[in-house]
This record gives sequence, C-alpha cells and structure tokens, in this order.
Amino acid sequence: MVVKIILAGPRGKMGSEAIKMIQEEPNFQLVACIDKQNSEKPNFDHVEETPIYDDAQQCFSEITADVYIDLTIPEIGVPNTKLALEHQICAVVGTSGFTEENIQTLTNIANNNQTGCIIAPNFALGAVLMMLFSKMAATYFPDVEIIEKHHDNKIDAPSGTATKTVEMIQQTRTSKHQGHPEEYEIVPGARGAENDGIHIHSVRLPGLVAHQEVIFGSKSQLLTIKHDSFNRESFMEGLKLAINEVQKLETLVYGLENVMDIT
Repeated sequence: MVVKIILAGPRGKMGSEAIKMIQEEPNFQLVACIDKQNSEKPNFDHVEETPIYDDAQQCFSEITADVYIDLTIPEIGVPNTKLALEHQICAVVGTSGFTEENIQTLTNIANNNQTGCIIAPNFALGAVLMMLFSKMAATYFPDVEIIEKHHDNKIDAPSGTATKTVEMIQQTRTSKHQGHPEEYEIVPGARGAENDGIHIHSVRLPGLVAHQEVIFGSKSQLLTIKHDSFNRESFMEGLKLAINEVQKLETLVYGLENVMDIT
C-alpha cells in the first residue's frame, strides 16, 4: 500500500532531507507540501510535480493523504497539526517547542477523531536509545546534568530532546537538589537551566547538528551517555518508522520510544 504524505516545512534542512527519503522509499508518495513563503514557484528541489499550498486548510480539504509531517515551528505546527487531525489525517511532528498545553489539546483532538499522532523530540534511533538508557541509569545515579549542543539556527532552548530526557529520568529518579547547598552564580545562568534539580546546558554553534551528553556522577565514578547526529540523514530511519507506525494508532503518543519494539 502506498502511503500518501503531505509535508510542511519543505525548504528547511530537515524538510529537504525528508523529501529525499520519501522519494527514495517505494511505498511513500509525496502528494503535497505546505509552504507559506513560496506557494507558486518553489525554490527547493525535487518537488516539481508536487502541489505547493500556502493555506493548510485548503490543502487538507483538496488533497487525499494518509500522513501529515510537520517540520516547521510551533506557531505553524500547532494549528496545522490540529487541522490534519480534524481531517482524520495521521500526523507525525518533528517540530520542537510544543508546550504541555499544546500536546494535551492535540491529544484530545486525536482521541476524538480516533486518528494517530506521533510527536517526536528526536527521530534519531540512537538518541531515543540514549534517553532510554538514561532513564535506566537514573535509578542508580540520581546526580545528573545534561549538555545539549545544536546548530546556531535553532531558536528554542533547551532542546526537545533534553526536555524529554529529563521527563524520562524523572520516572526513575527521586527528586533532589544537586551541588553545594550554598552554591551561587557569579554570572547569572552559569549553571544552566534547572529542571527538577537537573541542570541543562545548551550550546549553540555553527558546525553542530544535534548532540547530547547525559552525565551521571557518583562516588569515584562517572557515567556518560552520549549521542551525536552529524547529518540530518540520521533522523530519517526514525521518521520512516513514525510514518509507518502512526497509521496504526488512534491517539497521540509523545516520543518515538512508544512505537519502537524495545523489550
């Protein structure tokens, strides 16, 4: 069966890589793109025969599709994903920065329409395993800090991957304050952001793609769980998995680990 796909965000680096993956996959078909900046004459490659819409409502009304992929920004991704689910088109979201309220709203729509939705902070399968291993380690190493590094065009911090990692660690770690009880910052922000006592340090530099270290400390030992994506091609196997698995769902799941066969 051919999976018909609508993609939003085709001009971005992630979108360009996704288009390439879709066109190389024999069971996938790109049937439309949504691009608010360039609807008539696209300036991105490989979509010459694909209709480009600047209006999501019109696109979902006119195009028959199985899966909608959102690789945009939250201001676009949230309303577009709502529309897709309301049209009973399954949604795969790689856009970071969705709030808990956004996710709950989309969950309600997905449930009401019995339509699958996967929101994945990271599509790299290695990154998902990093988060799962961190969850396991936190049972024995409750003192932990996270360093996440991304390209300098990423606008949100901390990353969705770092936030998701903390959420997973919280499932096995007892909340605690880390470091010296009288610790203070000479320069505000020197210790990074803090979530449930876990410090998160965000680095943004040219040359980076997506990288994260989860560092656990204990008496006389350190455990570091690290993942690096050197190219956006690393996200494509996870995106492909999400496209195939989302059609089996009738609700929203947050995190690719929920559809991976991990025992």
